[in-house]
Amino acid sequence: MWCDTWNVRRARAAVLVAAAVGLLVRMLIAANTPGPADVRIFQGFAKAITVYGPIRIYEQPLPGLPVYNHPPLAGWMLLGLNELAELGMSFGTLIRSPASIADFFCALVVFEIVRRRRSLRSAVACGTGVALSPVLIATSGYHGNTDAVAITFALAAAYLLADRKRPLAAGVAAALSISVKFIPVVVIPALFVVALRGGRPVFVRFTAGFTALIALVWGPVLVTVPENLKANVLEYAGGNYRLWGLVRFADVLGLPEPFIAFIRGEGHFLFVLICVVVGVWLAWVRPAQLPGVVAVTMGLLLLLSTASALQYLTWAAAAMFVIGFWEGLAYSCLLGWTAVLGYQGRSAVRWSETVLQLGAVGWFVLAVGLVTGVRKILAAPPSATSAEQASATAPRASQPSGSAVN
Repeated sequence: MWCDTWNVRRARAAVLVAAAVGLLVRMLIAANTPGPADVRIFQGFAKAITVYGPIRIYEQPLPGLPVYNHPPLAGWMLLGLNELAELGMSFGTLIRSPASIADFFCALVVFEIVRRRRSLRSAVACGTGVALSPVLIATSGYHGNTDAVAITFALAAAYLLADRKRPLAAGVAAALSISVKFIPVVVIPALFVVALRGGRPVFVRFTAGFTALIALVWGPVLVTVPENLKANVLEYAGGNYRLWGLVRFADVLGLPEPFIAFIRGEGHFLFVLICVVVGVWLAWVRPAQLPGVVAVTMGLLLLLSTASALQYLTWAAAAMFVIGFWEGLAYSCLLGWTAVLGYQGRSAVRWSETVLQLGAVGWFVLAVGLVTGVRKILAAPPSATSAEQASATAPRASQPSGSAVN
């Protein structure tokens, strides 16, 4: 037992070092590059929030800026970052710090998730993969935005609920995930399903944590400007670019414009519903595999997304490493190449033919990874808990030479 504990501590320390190196690389990029247009847009949002406040910002026209489509917690974050910028710090560096820091913690969360389900060597490889992921370094260190923060909170919520048995903290983490970026809303029903299956005390505590944070962060905006919040955030369907996935393929195949307009408009809610249904079903039949369920659901959301943006590639980056090391490596390297070339172009939303082709191949790599993820989730024993799985893998953890990277 002492040897096993020592091996886990050394493995965790190795991932911690890799995460620190990854954070340093991201912050060096953030401090020495101007970043894409989003950096300047966020600075514009931050200045507007200092005038109108993080609540009234939703009802302002904001000339020269796109629609403000970020959840309430992002507004408070921008308000704080602007205060730091006025003290002399670079806003361009500051705006990319939350995502970079989130990746640091995400690497540790992925390590903890994987070590309970596979070998210790696999856990180190997956945690390190997140820390040094090319796609995450590009999207967090260069682009910024808040996607990585939302994904980290979503995976943390699954880990806290399924593995650490801390439903109150899990509920808070789940609420934080959708309060900084709304995309993890597709995994919230699956989290509630697992909390419900855990018994009444678990469900009550998870719901209490979730509800309290939502009331604190979302309550003032819902009371003050509910219609503006609905139009800007809840019904936001993404930009009008045809760069990725289903919309890209429909455009290449020359499908009718009304069809493309439908899947990008009201039809995109159908794809969101599919993600929710798949997540709920997997959570119901394999509640102990909740982190994997969250990973598959977020990856499926990207697969079916009718919006296009390089930072969206973040949604599945850490998720693929939760599914497996080779799935994560394939996704991170291919889509990392896509992101780097995309950011080197004249605009992050005008992809060259090479980037479009890489993105198309990456879409299929993602699809294969998700199929593998679903199969792994269903292959796990229905009644096995993460603690039982950790016990089953303990002998392999203490004998790394016989371990395999999964």
